[in-house]
Amino acid sequence: MGKVYVFDHPLIQHKLTFIRKKDTGTKEFREITNEIAGLMMFEITRHLPLREVEVETPVETATCKTIAGKKLGIVPILRAGLGMVDGILDMIPAAKVGHVGLYRDPQTLMPVEYYVKLPKDVSEREMIVVDPMLATGGSAIEAINVLKRDGAKNIKLMCLVAAPEGVEKMQEAHPDIDIYLAALDEKLNEKGYIIPGLGDAGDRLFGTK
Repeated sequence: MGKVYVFDHPLIQHKLTFIRKKDTGTKEFREITNEIAGLMMFEITRHLPLREVEVETPVETATCKTIAGKKLGIVPILRAGLGMVDGILDMIPAAKVGHVGLYRDPQTLMPVEYYVKLPKDVSEREMIVVDPMLATGGSAIEAINVLKRDGAKNIKLMCLVAAPEGVEKMQEAHPDIDIYLAALDEKLNEKGYIIPGLGDAGDRLFGTK
């Protein structure tokens, strides 16, 4: 069974408080969302292997460490996932970025794929699916279905805020996937919103509320 990691780092928790506040404006919400995403990458990439290299400092030759060729890919779920990409790329500028676009069918309430563009070498990369919210879990589950269909073998899910119901659904559908969160909230309400949550992340990121 995949593990669930909830980051309790003071900087992450501090910044999360500001994007929860309903009076935080679009510009600040967008900036802080990216900052939290960047901070979360420190923990998510902790396992990356290192190798030793020789470099010339201004003083002498030194044995230093560099990441041992691990390829990373970032896959935001459109549209809200886009709000986390720049913060991640600030930390890992060489990562490739794919996109998965989904919408919810108004009749069946199931996610429907409308756009997919992934790196060609997805099977060779550690892919990190990003979305600010893990509510019912439907979109994240379908996005990971898409990645597995295209050959991805090493996938992680990174969200800012999740509901227990969404985490449970994800673990049922994809028991091999580790989930990384800034917060695990109380529950979903009758409309499928995370409580206490932070509202509609897409609307707050792009000013469409």
